[in-house]
Amino acid sequence: MTDEPNRTLTEDGPATPPAALPSTEQLAEAIRAMGGSGAAEASGSAAPASAAGAAGTASPDAARAEALKATAEVLAAGGAPAELVTAVVATLGEGAPTALREDPWSLLAVPGVRPEHADGFARGLLGDACGPDDPRRAEALAVWLLERAALRGHTAVELSAVGDGLRKQGVPDPEGSLAAMLGEGQVMAFQEEIQQPGAAPRAEDDEDEPPVRVLLALDRLALAEESLADGLVRLVSTFEGDPVVGTAPAEDASEGGGDGGEAAEEPDDSADVPALDWSGAAGAAPSASAGALIRAVAEAGLVLHTGGEAARAEPVALVRAARGLGLRAWVAAATADGRRRLDDEAAVTLAGLLAGTEGPGRAPDGTLALDLLVVCDAPALDVELAATLVESVADGARLVLSGDPAVLWSAGPGRVFADVLAAKACPAVASRTPDFGPIGELASGIGIGELLPVEAPGKEVVIVTAKDGAEAVHRALQLVHDSIPRALGIPAEQVRVVTPGHGGPAGTRALNAALKQRFNPGPGTFGGFDPGDAVVHSPAPGVARPGTLRAGGAAGLVLDCEGEEVRVPREQVAGTVRHGWALTAHQATGRRWPGVVVLLAPEAAPELTRQWVYTAFSRAEQHLSVVHAVGPALPQAVATVPAQPRTTRLRGVLTEQVAGLAE
Repeated sequence: MTDEPNRTLTEDGPATPPAALPSTEQLAEAIRAMGGSGAAEASGSAAPASAAGAAGTASPDAARAEALKATAEVLAAGGAPAELVTAVVATLGEGAPTALREDPWSLLAVPGVRPEHADGFARGLLGDACGPDDPRRAEALAVWLLERAALRGHTAVELSAVGDGLRKQGVPDPEGSLAAMLGEGQVMAFQEEIQQPGAAPRAEDDEDEPPVRVLLALDRLALAEESLADGLVRLVSTFEGDPVVGTAPAEDASEGGGDGGEAAEEPDDSADVPALDWSGAAGAAPSASAGALIRAVAEAGLVLHTGGEAARAEPVALVRAARGLGLRAWVAAATADGRRRLDDEAAVTLAGLLAGTEGPGRAPDGTLALDLLVVCDAPALDVELAATLVESVADGARLVLSGDPAVLWSAGPGRVFADVLAAKACPAVASRTPDFGPIGELASGIGIGELLPVEAPGKEVVIVTAKDGAEAVHRALQLVHDSIPRALGIPAEQVRVVTPGHGGPAGTRALNAALKQRFNPGPGTFGGFDPGDAVVHSPAPGVARPGTLRAGGAAGLVLDCEGEEVRVPREQVAGTVRHGWALTAHQATGRRWPGVVVLLAPEAAPELTRQWVYTAFSRAEQHLSVVHAVGPALPQAVATVPAQPRTTRLRGVLTEQVAGLAE
């Protein structure tokens, strides 16, 4: 679902006037012809054949060396920079040379490569055979457009937006190209009923066809949403509750069990199993909201729980109560800092749980060896991670997704927690435990669209206005380096700056350069880094782990990321490690620091949303300083711009499956 129509997927102004794309009816007919009313089947793989060109029985190191050499030769033949070779093999696999020769536009799958780069490489390889109407080019561009949309959180894009994007890239016949690629590769098509806000539900006898739209999606994201919906419905439908004392076995009505005969006795296992006293556990809960959550979990296999920072105590109370009843219960947080704030022996990180390095491990069937799993920070789940998580929970087990619905959606594609809440597929418990203190009061007001002054006798909240971006940056640096440590006693290393983006004079790059000179000046011995630098390690898109550089050398860097030693090979440093005194709000999500300075330069005004402001302001535990030069744009964003819209399919898919389950 989406909050508003997709904008055209272009960057440099409006697209040229569109030619007629296939009508909804034509696309719907094409979708039906390819496999029914749902998705067009994808016969291709999301990654070009990585097995092609494998080096027989050679060792992995030898095979990789051969792949790098052969890939470098292909890149040179097409006139592409040799520096791309490592990234190309990392993206396309050891079959990269074959993949590139068969389809030069597969280069577009490599991060940082743009259409003009891929076109130049294709011309170098194909010569006169290279043309803008090549179907391989059209499909690579469509996938590129959808991947770019995924970076903005979308799991699907309207057909017209993809068509506009192809037209801007010079594809002569976007409508024909889109129709031809459906069912052939990485792009899947769906038709979806358009939900009008506030419209009454359609009557069963309504013969008028509802308005629909056609969405295109990458196969990996479409299948993840389908898998996630299937898994959630599975948990709802396989949950049978707990055994009850004295349950009698059903009488056997087969031959020999009639009138006067002895009924065949089945062993009554349940008679030896004590009842689980959920009612008693709820009555003993530390708060009314915790009791409500315990009662909901007693009756359902899937439960949602919403609340702020203080409400995190309620999932912990639930897990402790469940363990007291003899259940294998665990609670997972998105980050190590989130695990710390849960303060429970059964708290783990989600990554550690799924990897098997934390928590109960796996049962023989591959599912997690537990009866109850509570996942805090659920808004951080993107659709692929959520699908993996739900698949790991066994039939009949309980799953609770808990989180603050006001924070930013996941860094990766999807808005899982919001979609599951909107689908009303299971019980939902809203915490009534408020976040205390001036910072909690400020955040609570922002959550309902109000930016109000708060009483802060201990200077817990300070808001400073600046006349321009330069003054805002100067004031923010002064707060981190001097004012907060001197006036409040919070060490500078426990203060972070949160800003909307990476670029510009008020972005993370410029701020980190300035903060490094103040806190840890040095020659940048190890690829621009020195021991003691605050860093952020991002091994994959959407993953950001703050840490500190401990050592470096010819082999790479050694980081301390929230207590865990992480070694980053030298060839990966440039793409995965950045300085980390200043962060974006998405990088800071799931973590809190004693002191936080939020910096808003004038160029940030158009990007501000209530979600962003709430997330940034609520990262502080003891002190929050806000330095802004955006004037009335800040309260206006809080009042009128809830969130950047995302187009997803999960809500609709889940609603349809739950309705089918009820029938």
